[in-house]
Amino acid sequence: MLPPLSLYIHTPWCVRKCPYCDFNSHKAAAGLPEQDYLAALKQDLARELAGVQGRKLRSVFFGGGTPSLMSAGFIGDILADAERQIGFAPGVEITLEANPGTAEQARFEGYRAAGVNRLSLGIQSLNPLHLKHLGRIHSAEEATSAVSMARRAGFDNINLDFMHGLPEQSPEDACNDLRQALALATEHLSWYQLTIEQNTEYYRHPPTLPEDDSLAEIQDRGSELLQAAGFRAYEVSAWSQPGKASVHNQNYWTFGDYIGIGAGAHGKISWPTDTGLSVSRHWKTRLPEHYLARLHQPTPQGFDAGRETVAADQLPLEFMMNALRLHAGVDETLYAERTGLSLAPWADTLSALRQQGLLQPDRLQTTELGGRFLNRLLSAFDQAPHNQ
Repeated sequence: MLPPLSLYIHTPWCVRKCPYCDFNSHKAAAGLPEQDYLAALKQDLARELAGVQGRKLRSVFFGGGTPSLMSAGFIGDILADAERQIGFAPGVEITLEANPGTAEQARFEGYRAAGVNRLSLGIQSLNPLHLKHLGRIHSAEEATSAVSMARRAGFDNINLDFMHGLPEQSPEDACNDLRQALALATEHLSWYQLTIEQNTEYYRHPPTLPEDDSLAEIQDRGSELLQAAGFRAYEVSAWSQPGKASVHNQNYWTFGDYIGIGAGAHGKISWPTDTGLSVSRHWKTRLPEHYLARLHQPTPQGFDAGRETVAADQLPLEFMMNALRLHAGVDETLYAERTGLSLAPWADTLSALRQQGLLQPDRLQTTELGGRFLNRLLSAFDQAPHNQ
């Protein structure tokens, strides 16, 4: 049985590049090439249809960059094309990332009418000092107003992105951010620690971040606040109210399949073979101008920058890197379903990890200790199994 299928659509433009961001995003010039980009996405999607195998889309995710820079007509047009070319499963989840700036807020009703049923707002903080440090272009007032506007537009499934461990942030500051986020009555929170990534302004000019003891206090106190408000962590940095975990996120973590279209997008597709499954990855050319150039000057590889089959000896680590991020883990049978490989050669490795208290018995799920030492646990799968 082939895995569930999702679609990721990348929009590579932002009003301004944030100093911590290492995503494929580029400062938008006046007048985005919306129609050309739409035409390129449609062609890109059409070239991916060979990997669909009759499956319907369980989720669609517009990421970036800032997808809310695009018009509702753009969003509706590419959704209609995806539904025509592939089809939507019943209850398909369609998420669009948006910034809380006033220009984007006016478009919420249009996005809802276009078929978007889940909104993800990149707020990061509601503290004016921290918003300034992070290079955000919105104020705390604009962020709270954006949530209200989204509700009035008909959105009943909203994620808020918040960061912690920020420059000059105390544990109490971080908790105040969460209290204000909870007051907005959101269904989902992505609450993750700021890390310094290469190719960012913060990497070139590192800010002073909180010490480890302060970070641990933020994590502990923040987790208590979220749990008391009825949220549960279903992944390392994803918290939701009951029944509101992201379908798209869960497909990633359970090693599902996803088509990636747009500049710099990545995808993963599984193919049936005589012996099980073959897993391939694809990634698109990153620069928007190079991506758009292939619309008018087609190449044999289309919009791809690369495409490869994942070697069988790499699949165990790739599967575990995803599945073990889920707090509930996955059933052991999912390993064979999603990789086409038997878990039997890893019996000794799994037994050793369980004896060390890192894995739960009879399930691919970390213990509390295993979650704290996840990198150490994963390293056990970055080598040949003991009883191969």
